[in-house]
Formats: sequence, structure tokens, C-alpha cells
Amino acid sequence: MPQSPESYFEELLSAARTATGDELRSLTYFTETDVEQLYLRSDLSRTADLVGFAENERHGFHAQSLYANTELGDYCFTVRVFDNGYLTRVIADDHGVWVTTNSMKIDRFEELASALAEILRSFGPV
Repeated sequence: MPQSPESYFEELLSAARTATGDELRSLTYFTETDVEQLYLRSDLSRTADLVGFAENERHGFHAQSLYANTELGDYCFTVRVFDNGYLTRVIADDHGVWVTTNSMKIDRFEELASALAEILRSFGPV
């Protein structure tokens, strides 16, 4: 029996919390047509333009195929650096997540992306 979307979302949040600890700011799931914020730390404002962020992060769907079969290898994840933290985007097939965090060491971003990609790849029909 396939898992419910909520079950996958809980798994993504658990993996993000494990990899980032107290540095986790937010977690948002997206597809080509939908966006859903799964977590927002309580001290942050809910005024972010999720639709606008999603439009930008959806470019990653194209990047998967754009970078396929290059000498760089398969596309893994993207980290964007901002004054007040980082945004990490992970995409697998036709869905993805972006995670915002406070500053962390680079190996934690790799751990975060690896854990989230594994869960995204396991999604059944949502």
C-alpha cells in the first residue's frame, strides 16, 4: 500500500531536522504545479512569497536534463547563499524541496541533500 503524501512530508521533515538540527529555518515541497510549506520555524515571518520562490526553484527541473550526460556527472543539489542563511534545493524526478537554514558547514549540506533526495526518489504517486 502506497504511503500518504503526509507520511512522505513527515519523512522529509525528519530528514531535514536530522541533517540540520537547530539551523533549520524552513522546508517547502514543490512540483511543477503545487507548492506546500511543510515547516517554518516559529521565530520567522510567514510573509515569504512561496509561489515566487517555487517559480524560481522549478528551473531545477530543467537543470536535471540540461546537465545530464555531462562530464560533471548527474546534477545533485543547489545551494544559494544569502546574508541571513542558505537555501538548498533538491530535486528528484518531478518533485523537489527547498530548505532554508542558518549557516552550516558544507558537509552538512551534502548530508541534507543526500537524505532528501533518497526520500523524494521513494515517493509513489502523490
